[in-house]
Amino acid sequence: MNIPNKMTAQEAVKLIKSGDRVLIQGGAATPQALVKEMVARSSELQDVEIVHLHTEGECGYTATELSGSFKTNAFFIGGNIRKMVGVTADYIPIFLSDIPSLFRQGYMDLDVVLVNVSPPDKHGFCSLGVSVDIVISAIEKGKKVIAQINPRMPRTMGDGIVHLRNFDACVEISEEIHEMKFVAPSEAEKQIGKNIAEIIDDGSTLQMGIGGIPNAVLTYLTNHKDLGVHTEMFSEGIVDLVERGVVNGSKKKVNPYKIVSGFAMGTRRLYDFMDDNPEIEMRDIAFVNDTAVIRQNPKVTAINSAIEIDITGQVCADSIGFRMFSGVGGQMDFMRGAALSEGGKPIIAVTSTTLKGVSKIVPSLKPGAGVVTTRAHARFVATEYGIAELFGRNLKQRAKALRDIAHPTNREELDKAIFERFGSSLMGV
Repeated sequence: MNIPNKMTAQEAVKLIKSGDRVLIQGGAATPQALVKEMVARSSELQDVEIVHLHTEGECGYTATELSGSFKTNAFFIGGNIRKMVGVTADYIPIFLSDIPSLFRQGYMDLDVVLVNVSPPDKHGFCSLGVSVDIVISAIEKGKKVIAQINPRMPRTMGDGIVHLRNFDACVEISEEIHEMKFVAPSEAEKQIGKNIAEIIDDGSTLQMGIGGIPNAVLTYLTNHKDLGVHTEMFSEGIVDLVERGVVNGSKKKVNPYKIVSGFAMGTRRLYDFMDDNPEIEMRDIAFVNDTAVIRQNPKVTAINSAIEIDITGQVCADSIGFRMFSGVGGQMDFMRGAALSEGGKPIIAVTSTTLKGVSKIVPSLKPGAGVVTTRAHARFVATEYGIAELFGRNLKQRAKALRDIAHPTNREELDKAIFERFGSSLMGV
């Protein structure tokens, strides 16, 4: 296949000019070579704004000494830029489902978009691979698109099929896709996984992320039947369930028999599973995280995490006090979508304490902490000590239910806080 506008990475990034706004494809698909070459041009650039979801790999554009060349506005904060937020980077609070409308409705113009795609097929179509999410809308509206054409990128089905004609510059670079190794669940996470698995019904549609708790949940689902997946992101724990026939999508109403997602992160095993697999549909996040779409599937079970939860059910998931840690992401998209689904279960899952033994169930959130899921949206909270059901319960009842799943060493303190707040004992509640 003859590739038009083919050039070196050094030549391609010269399309970026001072004052431009540049979107970088994120997650495991972060185009590392293009990012490095862009940063190498820092002495030639001024006031370039970088926007992205969380990215992987080096992020030299956040270096303090390059603050005159680059500034960053992240829609979600990854570990690689976390320390620079408030220094050379900032955070834009927004639901993940709303980001494409920033571009499509003209709230945020994009001058240059950097993407990492599979090689073209015989018709000239490439795939955005493991990260479609907000990128397809960026390509639609971006003034210039620079593509890193990468034979290591799996070719995935869905919305992320883009023709070579959409690229203003093409750079052929073979680069490993970032791998996120399997996180073995701790004993507490295993118990949480078991607790949650017990309330997941056959025929449910799952949404879950990456990490110890989602991995633990998946290991306890091997005897379930006819599960489906509609999720903003997934990892390779899903692969085992697909191979066992546990996940088949047969009960889903939207995209039955398909695993629908916006992006994926895992090891090469996952990427090989995704490659040219018609069972996988990588879709625009405006579709994946649309509450009106999510709710149509049966028994949507959404499993999300938190930093801390107060005794009334307010969930902080984006900051530690005033310090931004991650972002709003898609938590509320799926918490509400699951609540509206027939038989749905929106779940917040946390270990009862941090690694330092600090309770995650607290009398009140830290000053400055952001409420991502409101107390009215919180329905199920799971720890290793059980599951608190909050829907339809008053504040005092919620406090008792959450106290009962806190770590035993923290319950006396919570009892005191509950008494001080409500002015009466919980006897008979």
